[in-house]
Amino acid sequence: MNTSFDFGMVGLGVMGRNLLLNIADHGFSVIGFDKDAEKGASLESSATAGTTVKGVTTLEEMVKQLAVPRKIMMLVPAGKPVDDVIDSLLPLLDQGDLIIDGGNSHYTDTLRRIKYVSDKGFHFMGTGISGGEFGARTGPSIMPGGDIKAWEIIKPIFESIAAHVDGEPCVAYMGKGAAGHFVKMVHNGIEYAVMQLICEIYDLLHRGSDIPNDRLHEIFKSWNEGELKSYLVEITADILKKKDPITGNFLVDMINDKAGSKGTGIWTSQDALNLPVAIPTIDAAVAMRTLSGFKDERILAARLYKSDFGKITDAESFIKQAEEALFAAILISYAQGLAMLKKASEELDMAIELKAAVKVWRGGCIIRSVLLEDFYESFSSNPQLTNILLDTEIVKLLDSKQHSLRAVVAKVVESKIGGAALMSTLAYFDAFTTEKMPTNLVQAQRDYFGAHTYQRIDKEGIFHTEDWAS
Repeated sequence: MNTSFDFGMVGLGVMGRNLLLNIADHGFSVIGFDKDAEKGASLESSATAGTTVKGVTTLEEMVKQLAVPRKIMMLVPAGKPVDDVIDSLLPLLDQGDLIIDGGNSHYTDTLRRIKYVSDKGFHFMGTGISGGEFGARTGPSIMPGGDIKAWEIIKPIFESIAAHVDGEPCVAYMGKGAAGHFVKMVHNGIEYAVMQLICEIYDLLHRGSDIPNDRLHEIFKSWNEGELKSYLVEITADILKKKDPITGNFLVDMINDKAGSKGTGIWTSQDALNLPVAIPTIDAAVAMRTLSGFKDERILAARLYKSDFGKITDAESFIKQAEEALFAAILISYAQGLAMLKKASEELDMAIELKAAVKVWRGGCIIRSVLLEDFYESFSSNPQLTNILLDTEIVKLLDSKQHSLRAVVAKVVESKIGGAALMSTLAYFDAFTTEKMPTNLVQAQRDYFGAHTYQRIDKEGIFHTEDWAS
C-alpha cells in the first residue's frame, strides 16, 4: 500500500487546488479528491515540476494513500456539504487522524462538529483561511483553532505555506473550541466595513466632487504609499484604472451596483448582537449591501424624492480630508472587530489572544494593512487591552484625524451621498469617547412603561419609580 502522501484535500475548486499546490511547493507530497476527474487532472497538470501531486476521484483512494496520522482538509461549501464529507470520511479513518474544515463555516456548526468527531476518536479543527486564490497559492493568512493536539500535528505544514511578515508566519493558534472560524468570521466582518468605507469615500470623490477615474486611480495609488497602505486600497487603485475591452469605458462604471454577499458579514452582525458588542460600521456595511439589491425600488425612489445634489466645490483640499477620514474610519472599524473578539473570548470561553489574531492578519489576508503593525505593538505591550482605541499610541494616531472624519461626514450629508458606514463610524467613536450618554433617559423610559428598574448615580442598588406621571 502506498502511504507516501503527507496531506489530503477534499474539494479541488480554485481555493482547494491552489492551497494544495502551495503545500506541494514546500516539499510535502499531496493528494486531492474531487468527483470531477477534470479537476484532479488540472491539479496534476498545474503542479510545479519535481513536486509530488496526485488527484483521485474517490475518498477511499485518497485515504488509503495518506501517511498516518492522516491530515485531511475540506474546502467545500459551508453547511450540509461539510457534514456529508465528514460522515463519508469517518468510516475510512483510524483513531488519531485529523480532519480540518478550511471553509467559512459558522462557529456554532464547528462546535457541534468538534464534539461529534472527537467523540469518535478523531481530531477536528475549524480553520479560517484568507487571501483568495492568489493567497492560497503563494501564502495565505491561516487561523486554526480548537484541538491543540491537532494544531501540533499540522503546525509544520501551515507554518511553511503561510504568508510571512518580518520572518514570522501569518498563522498561529487562535484559541479553544471554534476560535479559528470565529476569528475568520470577524475578519470578514472587518473586510465588509473597510470595503464599504472605501466605496463611500470613492463616491464622495467621484460623484460628489466630479473627480474622474484616472485621477482617482492616482489618488488611491498615492494613499497606498502612506498610512493607508493596505491590500484593499491597493486593489482599489488598480480597479479604477482598468478599461472595459468591450466599450472602452472604465470597467468600474460598467458594473451593476448590486453587491453580492456570502453570509459571513451577516453572521458577524448577528453574533455581535447576541454577545452583545457594538459593531455599527460592520452593521452598516452589511445593510448597504442588502440595500443595493433593491435596485428597482431605488430607481423609483430617486425619481420620487428629487433634490439638489450638493457638489463638493473644494475638491483638492477635500482629497486630503478624505484620506485622513478614511484612515480614521478604517482604524475604528478594526477596533470594533477586535473588541468583538475580546468579548467573544470571554463570553464563549475561546481564549483568543488578540496579539495572535493581529499577527496573522498582517500578511496574506484581505484586510492586511500597515495599521496592523501598530495594533500588534499595542497588544504585545498590553495583552489585556479591551479596545484598541484605549491604547495611548493609537490615540496619537487617531486624535489628529478625527476633525477630518467630522468634515467628511458633514459632506456626506450635504452631498446626499449614502455614507452609512462613515456616519456609523463617527457615531460609534463619539459614543465610545463620551463620559455621559443619554441612556439615562432610556432607562427612565423602560422603568416607566415596563418597570424594568434602573440604577442611580448617587447610591448603590436597583430602583423603581411607581408614579412617573405624578
